[in-house]
Amino acid sequence: MKDFARLFTELDETNKTNEKVSVLKNYFISVPDEDKIHTLAIFTGRKPKRQINSTLMKLWAMEVSSIPQWLFEESYQVVGDLGETIALLFPDTDVTNDKPLSEWIAEINSLGLMTEEGRKQWLIDSWNIMNRQERFVFNKILTGSFRVGVSQNLIIKALAEISGLDAATLTHRIMGNWDPASFSFYDLMQEQDASDDASRPYPFCLAYAIQETSDKQKTAEEIGEHLGDPQLWQAEWKWDGFRAQAIHRGGKIFIWTRGEDLATDKFPELHSFLFDLPEGTVLDGEAICFSEGQPLPFNVLQTRIGRKNLTKKILAESPMVFIAYDCLEFAGDDIRSMPLKHRRSVLEKLHQHSSYSGIFRLSPVINFKSWQELYELRLTSRENYAEGFMLKKLDSVYQTGRKRGDWWKWKVDPLSVDAVMVYAQKGHGRRADLYTDYTFAVWDGDKLVPFAKAYSGLTDKEIKQVDYFVKRNTLEKFGPVRTVKPQLVFEIGFEGINRSTRHKSGVALRFPRILRWRQDKKMEDADTIETLRSMLDA
Repeated sequence: MKDFARLFTELDETNKTNEKVSVLKNYFISVPDEDKIHTLAIFTGRKPKRQINSTLMKLWAMEVSSIPQWLFEESYQVVGDLGETIALLFPDTDVTNDKPLSEWIAEINSLGLMTEEGRKQWLIDSWNIMNRQERFVFNKILTGSFRVGVSQNLIIKALAEISGLDAATLTHRIMGNWDPASFSFYDLMQEQDASDDASRPYPFCLAYAIQETSDKQKTAEEIGEHLGDPQLWQAEWKWDGFRAQAIHRGGKIFIWTRGEDLATDKFPELHSFLFDLPEGTVLDGEAICFSEGQPLPFNVLQTRIGRKNLTKKILAESPMVFIAYDCLEFAGDDIRSMPLKHRRSVLEKLHQHSSYSGIFRLSPVINFKSWQELYELRLTSRENYAEGFMLKKLDSVYQTGRKRGDWWKWKVDPLSVDAVMVYAQKGHGRRADLYTDYTFAVWDGDKLVPFAKAYSGLTDKEIKQVDYFVKRNTLEKFGPVRTVKPQLVFEIGFEGINRSTRHKSGVALRFPRILRWRQDKKMEDADTIETLRSMLDA
């Protein structure tokens, strides 16, 4: 654990990319292969199954440290992280141990065979043979909340430099449903892929956004200057569903989300069309709820995904289709290196010969002759149940990850309202001492009605200014939440709006975030609940 804890510390202490890569390379070179593969698993979200819940960890930590609950809760609110709070309760020592990460993971995985008293004693004994930093990292692994400021791309870069393998190959090998108990570091580093995992998806090709805020929208002329001849590009609607890869290999089918979740069982309606595809086919597209010839709002899909059991009623209310926009594998051959124009023709032929065209839909290509024409059509995105456009070069290959130049997303401007901040709460991790999570309200007559929470969109300087305001204008305290003087006005942007019986306002927003701090407005100038309702009706 000491090597892994040192890795965490060194990565956390630098923001420089090259230094992070160097730290990762030194770690992977120095630790056993078993630790390497477990480190890779943790860094890519394949955490060990949680065996001890947070309530028991808190109770046992309070018992050992003789800390009363009120003091623990106050400390937790200040620190903002359970694992770090518990680590700080114990005195720091020079005690450390040489047990490797792989052995710790093995012990964690075996906790399910122990009694509660056995797990308690194991945890306390473990805390006592670690220094503070090791204890903190250990707790993060136990709670399943391990986060570190390093992207998967940097890990792949470090491994590529060590092994001599190209980054795209390594990225593909760590995709899918692998387990460090059966997939070794040796397997990963082989010149030829030793895995016969038929379920493995390809790394998703991601697009850069042409614009992110409403502060300055690009004109059609600016788009043309940036992208060039429109005849070199393919335009499609950007659908608001679950990005997914649909796979038919080895007589089995698999559906993977972009977050690398195996979701085959979540979409039973799609199984028939997948089995109907030729053997050795992989499609990229969007799983989306669809009824009467049009997509349904994203919240319908979101509600369905959260259900453990898909009843007949749910299946009837939220029927699924797969809107395909790319073919990555055909007849067992990886065709990602072929130009988009060729891959599209393969996709169209697959669709033409499918017996399930109602479920297996093609993302339609939009015909346009000028960027001005497309610019004007983009304004109708919401009427077409889309978020905007995807723009793809006709000669582009299917890249690994996000590469600038070939694929762009041109989203419709976000909906927005001006709202008053009414509650604030401290953040977590680096922001544990700053008020960064805010609740906003709009006017309903002469009352302010909360309708959304947001914690992104401000600069570090603005966050410190808002934090200063909150600490000097707190009216009430409810645990970690502070009621603040209603004065600050912010423009809140969001992608969509739906009715909600769970919120006092009667609405729920999709992806709310702060677009800007309206220091030019007073709280009386904020929007009303009627503004939101009119958006809902529209």
